[in-house]
Amino acid sequence: MSKSKNNGVDPQSMVGKYGADTVRLFSMFAAPPDQSLEWNEAGVEGMARFLRRFWREVAAHAANPPAGPVEASALTPAQKTLRRQLHETIQKVSDDVGRRYAFNTAIAALMELLNAVNRFDDTSEPGRAVRHEALSTMVLLLNPVTPHVCHALWQALGHGETLLEDQPWPKADPAALARDAVTLAVQVNGKLRGTIEMPVAAARDEIERTALAEPKVAEFIAGVTPKKIIVVPGKIVNIVI
Repeated sequence: MSKSKNNGVDPQSMVGKYGADTVRLFSMFAAPPDQSLEWNEAGVEGMARFLRRFWREVAAHAANPPAGPVEASALTPAQKTLRRQLHETIQKVSDDVGRRYAFNTAIAALMELLNAVNRFDDTSEPGRAVRHEALSTMVLLLNPVTPHVCHALWQALGHGETLLEDQPWPKADPAALARDAVTLAVQVNGKLRGTIEMPVAAARDEIERTALAEPKVAEFIAGVTPKKIIVVPGKIVNIVI
């Protein structure tokens, strides 16, 4: 865009159509602060859809009885998974905004978290507590970019007239980030052939047995004795035949 070429875009029309929060969200998401922004009305509409989805998710949650506090020790694996993603998102957004000034990747992480919350259909008391924590934290993380929307959502979540600006920035819980299990890629001669889910503390011989028994992997090594099995803890198993 250039004043001399008279091809500038007046954002006021987009603000009138979508609201200031949506236009601001698009501007922060479309490009890092140090790069040029290519204006795209379809992108603004995409941000409007994201905010509408977030609004609907909060409204559906708020329509149910208030959720209690999260009891971390009593969570199911699925509840732990969502809570871990929440605290991974806190960690990423805090780093992206506070150190890297990469607002676009911070917003992308929040979009991924909203997708996870949307797929989470646990309506039990602990499940609703985890969902409440996730939605409330998302409001806090989005507030610097979309303050008007977040103010309304904060109240809808039962926080009354407390000001978002007075709330501390969320901090990742190290306990929530801990994993009980890890997914390992299984390679045969360096090519990916399958994946296995193993406890974090699994012994090497248990990992090897599980990798060899994985159905897709077994097809490639049928009748062949592996020359070597390389285990990279927490990452991959490479079977050399």
